[in-house]
Order: sequence, then C-alpha cells, then structure tokens
Amino acid sequence: MAELLASVDDEQLGAATPCPDTSLGDLIDHVGTFSTAFVAVARKEIAGTGAPPPADSSNLEPGWRERIARDLETLAVAWRDPAAWVGMTAAGGIDLPGEIAGLVALDELVVHGWDVAVTSGQPYDPPVEEIEGAASFLASFDPPRDGRLFGPIVPVPDDASPLHQLLGLTGRDPGWTPPS
Repeated sequence: MAELLASVDDEQLGAATPCPDTSLGDLIDHVGTFSTAFVAVARKEIAGTGAPPPADSSNLEPGWRERIARDLETLAVAWRDPAAWVGMTAAGGIDLPGEIAGLVALDELVVHGWDVAVTSGQPYDPPVEEIEGAASFLASFDPPRDGRLFGPIVPVPDDASPLHQLLGLTGRDPGWTPPS
C-alpha cells in the first residue's frame, strides 16, 4: 500500500474511485485513518473507539505519503504480534475477536490497494495468501448489501482470478476503470 501511495500524483487526488462518492484523496485519507485505528485494535487499546470520521482529502497534509507509510509500517508490526490475533477487541464501536479484526485489516488493505491501483493506473498483484485471507472474511460475512460497507455481490466467472473473485464479493466490478 505504501508503494502504491508513493506513486499517486497530487493531480490524481480528485479522481473517482470504485468506492461510490469517494475520491482518491478521500480513500487515501481513509487508509491513513484506518491504519492508525487498527494499530489500536491490534493492541487492544479500545477505550473510546467509535465510528471513524468521514474520509476527506482535505485532511492530507504536506508529507502525507511519508506519514501514512510510517503508519502502515506500525500497523504491520502491531499485527505481527501473535497477541493481536487472540482475545477480544473492538473496531468502529463493534466488539469482535482479534482474528476477525486481523482479517478486516487485511481485507481493507488488499481491497483498497486495488482501488488505489486501478484509480491511479498502477499495476497490482497482491500475494494469493492475502487475497485468500480477505476472501475468507468476506465469504463468512453476511452484511446488508446496501453500499455502505459492501455493495451487492458482483458475479464473476468461476475461472476468474482470486483477486477478481474477492472484488466481486466486495461489490466491486473487477473491470472498473476510472471515468475519462
């Protein structure tokens, strides 16, 4: 994710993404906020956690690429700790097991990595193990498909790549391209 963000041009921040009503800058702000919040989730520092603030590209200060890269590294270190994956924690005001929270974090990074890549015209090839981990979370999750968390499942061919199958589960069209 940090490599993808490092290659985003400032001129691309207003571009539409596969996430409805979300610009690339808004999505990047969400990734930054998410990264910090899920460090606390991994460490079980859950006092006062609630719904995240709305994503807003105006929050991207000079040096945001470096700040978010540091926050992503801190996130990775926090989730490398085996204690992050056991016991209960909370995210967005919802209590959940650590192993589920870890899969939420993985899903956010893999799927939003694709969002950033496709919007900014970058190649994207996450490891199959990460795709499978994110898909295992989504396959067992039966949320209302109202577009707030996930859109309606987008059918993809049975022989579609694991990434395209994951994207379909999130309600994304794997063939999405930015409007010209």
